[in-house]
Amino acid sequence: MTHLTVPFDVTNTGLLVVDPYNDFISEGGKIWSRIQSVAEANNCVEHMAQILQAAREVKMPVFFAMHHRYREGDYENWKYIAPIQRAAWHRKSFSYGTWGGEFRAEFVPAPGESVAQEHWCSSGFANTDLDNLLKRRGIQRVIVIGLIAHTCIEATVRFAAELGYDVTVINDAVADYSDEMMRAALEINMPNYANAIISTEEVLQAIASAGALAVAPE
Repeated sequence: MTHLTVPFDVTNTGLLVVDPYNDFISEGGKIWSRIQSVAEANNCVEHMAQILQAAREVKMPVFFAMHHRYREGDYENWKYIAPIQRAAWHRKSFSYGTWGGEFRAEFVPAPGESVAQEHWCSSGFANTDLDNLLKRRGIQRVIVIGLIAHTCIEATVRFAAELGYDVTVINDAVADYSDEMMRAALEINMPNYANAIISTEEVLQAIASAGALAVAPE
């Protein structure tokens, strides 16, 4: 497991929240029952909300990378479709205009926060404007939280590393369908791309320190 060694700087660090839809993280959501045991075991949703609030308190820029919301006719004329997309199609995951396709209440973007174009597969960067949004704000480092560890989180982290970002993943502010999938993502795959994989407690301390540095007199 990797650990944060360089303090955050709110002028070049952004919080990236991935897929906080009701379908994922709210009781009654289409996917919630599949991740519930893992998400409740590590208090994923509570930790996500704590980190988001901490980032807002120190005025750290916040970005949202949201999965494509199902709309009637999606995928029907595609020549090829990935298995993960086929599953979303059949389940009508995050259906546009429905409760399941809305942000969970705690994660509704605040004024000034950036919502990237919806990603069609797993990476928050692929075929979206996320990279441009980050660069326009001078962001070089990203703290990543959200769903799902071995798909959208891992794909987004890999792409971020390819683009030159320094990446920190919060290991108890992500969730997955099983403990085995969580271990594969957090202990085998993402350590190749994330420079730090730390806990909510650790990142809250780091964000608070960044906020104190930002207001300290020169």
